[in-house]
Amino acid sequence: MAANGVVSGKSLIPRAPGFLKAPGGAPANVSIAVARLGGKASFIGKLGEDEFGRMLADILKQNGVSDDGILFDQGARTALAFVTLRADGEREFMFYRNPSADMLLKPEELNLDLIRSAKVFHYGSISLIVEPCRSAHMKAMEVAKEAGALLSYDPNLRLPLWPSADEARNQILSIWDKADIVKVSDVELEFLTGEKGSRYYTKKFHGAVNAFHVNTVDTTGAGDSFVGALLCKIVDDPTILRAITKTKKGAIPALPT
Repeated sequence: MAANGVVSGKSLIPRAPGFLKAPGGAPANVSIAVARLGGKASFIGKLGEDEFGRMLADILKQNGVSDDGILFDQGARTALAFVTLRADGEREFMFYRNPSADMLLKPEELNLDLIRSAKVFHYGSISLIVEPCRSAHMKAMEVAKEAGALLSYDPNLRLPLWPSADEARNQILSIWDKADIVKVSDVELEFLTGEKGSRYYTKKFHGAVNAFHVNTVDTTGAGDSFVGALLCKIVDDPTILRAITKTKKGAIPALPT
């Protein structure tokens, strides 16, 4: 049957009854986890000169994270991730970037003195997707390593952001051997095994830690809190048993204190 009417225009969602604006992003989550557990933390990156960017910067500062490494871009927006929760607390992601401010960070914009002052330098793989942030990422790693920092790497696989699965694998593995610590989930590698706890491997020893039994509401930020507590333990030796973040919704709001 032929259509009686054809409409061209926009379609959008003016209201979402279940929408919750929550700050997050793996590196930001880890920095706040470190700060909340008594460590000194700084965040390096670029945000959009917009409501979301200012909100994220304010949240970091309110939680004791130094903003000396934060830049704002007037020509690009802050990246957005929409998270849909499944019944089991696991998540599905939808991203809005192309390009977002974080993708535009340049090597010459890095706060090198801040990087050189770090005992631990933590990073992910998302910055490897495009230039110029890939070059900035590699430069920051190089400077931190030369200054004697421990390199901590969370691949944080988010396939929808990559051009292809092969590209994701190649880029993620390209810096794998440069890190002193690599944190992976069971989605990325069968080392962390969900409800069975976590396993650790070094050249000299390996072992396992049992999981906490909690009512899982939202796993967003759980791995980041785990890393934050681990890095605090390595640097300042606070209790690692405070890495509990699966009992509240969101990433930063659920980080331990």
